[in-house]
Amino acid sequence: MNKLRDTELIITKDKRIYHLNLKKSELADNIILVGDPERVSKISEKFQSIEHKIHHREFITHTGYYNNKRISVISSGIGTDNIDIVINELDALVNIDFKSRTINKTKKSLNIIRLGTSGSVNNKIPVNSFIVSSYGIGFDGLAHFYKRKDVRDIALENSFIKHTNWNTDHAKPYAVKASDNLLEKFQGFNNGITLTAIGFYGPQARELRLESSIVNINELIEQINYKKLQITNLEMETSALYFLGRSLGHNTITICAILGNRLTQEYSEEPAKLIDKLIKKVLSKL
Repeated sequence: MNKLRDTELIITKDKRIYHLNLKKSELADNIILVGDPERVSKISEKFQSIEHKIHHREFITHTGYYNNKRISVISSGIGTDNIDIVINELDALVNIDFKSRTINKTKKSLNIIRLGTSGSVNNKIPVNSFIVSSYGIGFDGLAHFYKRKDVRDIALENSFIKHTNWNTDHAKPYAVKASDNLLEKFQGFNNGITLTAIGFYGPQARELRLESSIVNINELIEQINYKKLQITNLEMETSALYFLGRSLGHNTITICAILGNRLTQEYSEEPAKLIDKLIKKVLSKL
């Protein structure tokens, strides 16, 4: 069996995966993923007990128990580039033998729930609501660096490209569905299709001093209706989470608090309370 090279699988002298700085024993099978490092403690303070607290760069992990279920809360930082690091390293922790540097024959599946914030791009999705991302459409390009086209929803990709007359100067969109078992677990939320951008300003058609090349995106996506779902919100992580999760055999889902509406220009007056409400709802489902 081929050993993974030192420059491919980077682990520390005390057998911690490099970026997350985690040992295998410090990770639970149920993971809540957040972008904001400060949100980790806001979730773990609701635990009955905490076993581990690990901090390296923007990656903070708290592992403990909530209602007798072991959960890890991990901050990813912002963007699909960070999701690429986090999901690959979480998979390495459970599916690679660090001593022999070989891939385990028997694979483990993690449950990874992204709890995030987002902006609505749909008049039917008001500020201060919650959205489960049934599908993610990414124009971040990350999926195209991996040889796994089979996990993508090509019909949804083609529908999006057709209805938006997608600019070929941008990365080709890719679409991936959330895990069916987690969609079942988190029933009771509004569902939609989430767009994932590679940045916060130009890639989301925001303009300060630079003009965005994403033109009329909000008007164009109103035409898309796929399996009775509309495009509902825009954020920066879901497409990569779903693509890597499905490719590696993990269960993934994103649930977002809608802090703003790009069409009406409304913004939540109490975002902290809204996020706390979402944390409680997600923990109750776990």
